[in-house]
Amino acid sequence: MFFLLSKTIAFLLLPSNFLILLGLIGIVLMVARRKRAGMILVLTSVVLLAIAGWWPTSSLLTHSLESRFPPWKATRAPDGIVVLGGAIKSQLSHEFGQAVLGDEADRVVAMAKLARTYPAARIVYSGGDASLRGNRLPEADFVGPLLEGLGISSDRVALEPNSRNTAENAAFTKELVKPKPGELWLLVTSAQHMPRAVGCFRRVGFPVEAYPVGWRTSRDAYLGAPSTFGDALARFDSATHEWVGLFVYWITGRTSEFLPSP
Repeated sequence: MFFLLSKTIAFLLLPSNFLILLGLIGIVLMVARRKRAGMILVLTSVVLLAIAGWWPTSSLLTHSLESRFPPWKATRAPDGIVVLGGAIKSQLSHEFGQAVLGDEADRVVAMAKLARTYPAARIVYSGGDASLRGNRLPEADFVGPLLEGLGISSDRVALEPNSRNTAENAAFTKELVKPKPGELWLLVTSAQHMPRAVGCFRRVGFPVEAYPVGWRTSRDAYLGAPSTFGDALARFDSATHEWVGLFVYWITGRTSEFLPSP
């Protein structure tokens, strides 16, 4: 039930979806001779869309998440590496017969790099079918051929194909690898997603060190106006989704704290 609610509510609460819907309701009210109320909704929609797409709001929201965990600095070789799904578009991969990477492709690049750097480390790719209807192949099905193409034996990677969200990533991966006390495990995911991911792994008692990738903002928060409206709005949607996810996971007990840090 949590999974279904999280997917449907998250879609409706994305700023771009919500604000466009708000504007459409305003237009309907204007046509229905409630011009004042309709005009207020339309103007509110336009103004908030402008704030999301033309102000540095999206960069600030994203940067505040990405700056929580710094790039990983090696102290010793890791015993294991967990790479969270989200990098592979399973439906397109199925259609075209090869792995199709999305915006989070940095996770796969990091997995290949770490596999070569630490040949003795255990590697786990945790990614199932996160679609609402659950009718797609899990991401993990396409990891093996992808790694083989990069010159890395697929035998090196254990696959966790059942998780549909970050909380399940943590729970199912811990059950799969059964980490031992004193082992060093790296967690690879996007820098923006790292706080929620670390919180979930801590919640299930799986200590990890953050290996963030895929930054979308610079080290210093950029306060200038975005160059393109569409990119800024997409970033605003993504950051809002992550902040809402942090709050919901926290109040439902799926993460150890609201905003985890090192």
